[in-house]
Amino acid sequence: MKFVKHDLGSRSGGEIVEVILKGSAANVRLMDSPNFQYFRSGRRHQYIGGHAKRSPVRLQIPRSGHWYVTVDMGGYKGTVRSSVRMLPGKLRPLVDTPLSTVPSLVRNNFDVEYDVFISYASEDKEEVVAPLTAALRAGGLAVWFDDFELKIGDSLRRNIDRGIASSRFGIVVLSKAFFGKGWPNYELDGLVTKAVSGDQVLLPIWHNITKDEVISFSPSLADKLARNTTMQTVEEIAEEILEVVLGEPVEV
Repeated sequence: MKFVKHDLGSRSGGEIVEVILKGSAANVRLMDSPNFQYFRSGRRHQYIGGHAKRSPVRLQIPRSGHWYVTVDMGGYKGTVRSSVRMLPGKLRPLVDTPLSTVPSLVRNNFDVEYDVFISYASEDKEEVVAPLTAALRAGGLAVWFDDFELKIGDSLRRNIDRGIASSRFGIVVLSKAFFGKGWPNYELDGLVTKAVSGDQVLLPIWHNITKDEVISFSPSLADKLARNTTMQTVEEIAEEILEVVLGEPVEV
């Protein structure tokens, strides 16, 4: 059987490998060194992964050692190209708290102009915000997004407060670029949590940052219910947001 091998080298347990497929669906296997040798010789082997119909595929390395990723068509017709990269940080538990458990995330005010408001650094527009907006709009939501290249003297909190006031659901994309804008900690904390009631009013989406990085910037921000692009695809995050805003299961 023909297959493509990606040698990941020595990796630590908990690391994430992302496999990008271009072309047909394919079998994606993550294997340690002994099981890769069994696989190559046609013997029974153990692996993490399986038949992948969507890309990217993200797999967590369970323990330290030498690891490989293989990609093959498994007898199916078609062609596929593949590449891999290691993502920063570690996956959080797969079973996460549903967004519906935080009722303050959705404001049941149907007189507002928009369903969803997104704040972000312009550097994250192409990779995260554009596909997220497209998926939400395809699901029937009105989305307002704006990048915060604010003028000197502008307040991040006041600007986002205006967005929250005109939308039912708020999102803030946290990344190295966003943190690099130099927002004060108290402003970011205030964006996510109402100072008086303590209700969470924005959903943070972590993009290519680790929990340690969030903690170093703002410990209280790290404890908020969030989603992570190293754990879910943008489309999966959009599907969950659509479900909680519309109040019913949806597919995107």
